[in-house]
Amino acid sequence: MSKPERLLQLLRAFKGKRIIVAGDFMLDLYLRGSAHRLSPEAPVPVVRVSHESVVPGGAGNVAANLAALGADVRAIGILGRDEAARQLQNALEQRGVDTTGLIADGARPTSQKCRILAEHQQVVRFDRESSDPLGSKAEKEILETLLRELSDGAQALILSDYGKGVIGPRLLRESISRANKRGIPVTADPKVEHFRRYRGVTCITPNLQEAWGGMNRHPKPAIEDLERLGRDVLKTLRARSVLITRGAQGMSLFKRDASPTHIPTVAKEVFDVTGAGDTVISVLTLALACKATLEEAAVLSNIAAGIVVGKLGTAAPEVPEIAAAIRS
Repeated sequence: MSKPERLLQLLRAFKGKRIIVAGDFMLDLYLRGSAHRLSPEAPVPVVRVSHESVVPGGAGNVAANLAALGADVRAIGILGRDEAARQLQNALEQRGVDTTGLIADGARPTSQKCRILAEHQQVVRFDRESSDPLGSKAEKEILETLLRELSDGAQALILSDYGKGVIGPRLLRESISRANKRGIPVTADPKVEHFRRYRGVTCITPNLQEAWGGMNRHPKPAIEDLERLGRDVLKTLRARSVLITRGAQGMSLFKRDASPTHIPTVAKEVFDVTGAGDTVISVLTLALACKATLEEAAVLSNIAAGIVVGKLGTAAPEVPEIAAAIRS
């Protein structure tokens, strides 16, 4: 395992690294309150809302994680021409994310997830979104923006795919090719349905369920089955590496021509796994941008994930927290 001094050195190098996040940017809206009675109209609780908040979701949470760690983050994606777009853009800019690459498209709504909570219990969630592929004009504009950023000082690219239409086959093919030619690390958090499109990436970061689903296989419990799965993902995608997150069992890193590395979890208590995958890919990618080895990047991302699962709600780790965890 990596020495603490080396991990701390990488952590200090995070500041100012230019990272592109391309994908499905969403607005997460939370309505919180209390519920003490059922509605007379239907057998559902009546929530008296006392607090409302918005945070970036989807690729936006990845961008927020990166910004919290000191990166120079460039967001590339699609917004609607609506109030949710204004709120999402403001929320990202408040966190230090460059949003000039977010393109307005009046033909579709800004992806939005609204959660209604009574105390700490989620009562219902409703979504406003389109999963249709981008129109040709929007796709062309997104791709031109992304390729321009890749040629203008980018040090890593994250493809954050939530299946809302932004990450299409052409964008994947051309952006991965351009990044590979320029020696820029490409990491991907894939939608299961699109799993096999991610050929040639530096590292793909599915959770265990996504890895089984992406390969169209039924889950099996033995470690030998996991290792076979990891090797087959590597071969199928011709990826440089695969990092499978396994919840309480930690992570497993697979590389070409090397034995798997199984990294145990460092989480002391798990309160909420929301957004942990976003933290993993953010820290992993930043570390790779700092010339970390894949093992060093995976260990750092595992430490960061152990911090965020100990917090309620979507949370971004901060450099001092990760440094303290490394030293402990």
